[in-house]
Amino acid sequence: MRVIIKADYDGLSTWAAEHVIECINKAKPTKEHPFVLGLPTGSTPIGMYKALVQACKEGRVSFKNVVTFNMDEYVGLPVEHPESYHSFMYRNLFDHIDCPKENVHILNGNAENWEEECCAYEAAIRAAGGIDLFIGGVGVDGHLAFNEPGSSLTSRTRRMPLTTDTRVVNSRFFDNKVENVPEFALTVGVGTVMDAREVMVLINGHGKAGALRDAVEGPVTHMRTVSALQMHENGIIVCDEAATDELKVATYKYFKDIERA
Repeated sequence: MRVIIKADYDGLSTWAAEHVIECINKAKPTKEHPFVLGLPTGSTPIGMYKALVQACKEGRVSFKNVVTFNMDEYVGLPVEHPESYHSFMYRNLFDHIDCPKENVHILNGNAENWEEECCAYEAAIRAAGGIDLFIGGVGVDGHLAFNEPGSSLTSRTRRMPLTTDTRVVNSRFFDNKVENVPEFALTVGVGTVMDAREVMVLINGHGKAGALRDAVEGPVTHMRTVSALQMHENGIIVCDEAATDELKVATYKYFKDIERA
């Protein structure tokens, strides 16, 4: 596992965006052999998305031959709702880059049969050749995507009930009313993420310090699903200084030392 520690959120966002750009450009994707990118929502990746939009406008990267799969979507929230992840992704990324609409995959939280929807999503990922780079965020309790504590580390895309803690945290996007936050979401599984050829998790702020500590220093456990990243041969965590507050000094110094270049 690599742990990239940047001074602040802007530094984190810039490093993550540059890594995505490097991966896409190195792959030299074509229509027949696209680069497959897994994408997160939430507040953490917004800075990275802004940097990617700017890079696309400058001609430093193109998404014409990039296929995307999002991590999750709320169940029962209309697609046009401003807090649906469909709306979030188009508002923050897809409306501003050259990725063809047919290359964008986001779970349908309004599907009549969620089991069929989730199985079809897994099948679509396989048909695309698997995910080259899956980017994720993490919850304060260490959950990856909406794989809440207790989720199997081999889980696949499915419907998940959201914990009260998660709904309270996300209520800031719903007029601070917990009752407005959907009770369920469709989410890729931990196993789905771990199947990707590379996984990059973004963690920022003091509020996520415990999650970062558990991801890096804790045991691999289904109670902190982000800890599964320890088992990935190409796992990267990109964090800011504030998120390192609970790391051991020796751990902090080690990762700063080996990534000093």
